[in-house]
Parts: sequence; structure tokens; C-alpha cells
Amino acid sequence: MTDFTPAPYHTGGLDFVYGGLIASVIDCHSTGSAAIFWMEANGMKVGAGPAARFVTARLEVDYMKPTPLTVLHLTGRAEEIRERKVVVSTELAAGGVVTAKGRAVLVKVPEGRRSP
Repeated sequence: MTDFTPAPYHTGGLDFVYGGLIASVIDCHSTGSAAIFWMEANGMKVGAGPAARFVTARLEVDYMKPTPLTVLHLTGRAEEIRERKVVVSTELAAGGVVTAKGRAVLVKVPEGRRSP
């Protein structure tokens, strides 16, 4: 879970968060969640060493309702955890109301391919 507070310039001209930011926040939350879920499933303690890194192979976002400009609360859950792939579903809520849902397929970056 995490919270994100959009700025006034994150609107599409109204008092609602624009869809591109919603997709980006869901994507970022999903990649971080994938790392945590994968590490925990593989017996690794989160924070004890370098984190696993994931990139997005597929992202789907369903916009349920307009998202007001307020603190956004994101909650992710693992649907599938494999050796190189994690599927994460994320809900984005504003004021206790789910306004968007995302599903991401994330692929683990090989150790030698990471930047320092």
C-alpha cells in the first residue's frame, strides 16, 4: 500500500486527476509491488539487500469514476508469481472510493542488466 498526493497541475483542466497520471502511478506501484511479492516468495527479506527490479510488459487500466484531486491510496495484490514474471492487480482509491483499477504483467530484469 502507498499514498500519492497529486499536485494541482496533475488535472486535465477540471478538479480531477488526468488519466495519464493515474496510469503512471498504478504502473509504478505495480512494479514496486512485484519486487516485494517476488522477494517474499523467494525467501528474501525486503530491505536487507538490493531489491529485485521489474519492468512492465503489459498494463491495463480501468477508469471507474473521475478521480478527485486528493490523496490517492493504492493497494496491490499478487495474482501470479513465477521465476521471471509477476502479475499484480492494483486498486486506486480517492476518499475511500475506488476510482481506477489496474492489472500489470511485470518481468524481472536479469541481474547483469541493471544500471548501477
